[in-house]
Amino acid sequence: MKKLLLLLCFGLLVSLAGICPPAQKGFYIFRRDPINPYERLYKAICIVESGNNPLAYNKKEKATGIVQIRPIRINDFNRQTGKRYTLKEMYDANKSKEVFMFFAGKYEYTDYETIARAWNGSGKATIKYWQRVKSKINLELIK
Repeated sequence: MKKLLLLLCFGLLVSLAGICPPAQKGFYIFRRDPINPYERLYKAICIVESGNNPLAYNKKEKATGIVQIRPIRINDFNRQTGKRYTLKEMYDANKSKEVFMFFAGKYEYTDYETIARAWNGSGKATIKYWQRVKSKINLELIK
């Protein structure tokens, strides 16, 4: 009982003496990183296309970078966005990701399979490609 009375008296003295911290006049805004619905797909395609190597190059197709961007793809990206990226710039993993995400976003509201197969090309070969990508996505779920 003595301790309680002592705490109450101390609290009263502190408030009367003006020792309390000033009231905050403002608020904080916490920024969160945006959610990217295609991040897992992107990571899986990086593994399938280049073994996650941003310096990969396929001489036969002139495919460059971590997601193996071909000349026709970068030309299409530049035409649609007004940018002037070169194929050599696709060794920059951030620029390669920007190109990939641009095209992934064009298939909005579709599933990973549609996006992956469209990224790879067209035809029956894209079915096997999707199976490889899907196995890497499933591995990503375990991690």
